[in-house]
Amino acid sequence: MNGQVNGQAILENVRRYRGIASLYRQTAAFRPGQSWSLLEQASDWEARALLELEAYFAARADFAAPLAA
Repeated sequence: MNGQVNGQAILENVRRYRGIASLYRQTAAFRPGQSWSLLEQASDWEARALLELEAYFAARADFAAPLAA
């Protein structure tokens, strides 16, 4: 159960980080003078989301490894 709760928290973080990145991209579309900075920040949030996803799948693999043995 604890692994499932942690997995849900990680996926919620991914959703949140991608939402923030989306807002930065939308803002960049309406602020051309700041677009490079805003798009860089969006990229940073997407990178955070990918790190969370990697952690999620690594945790699942660690959990499943003893079950497969």
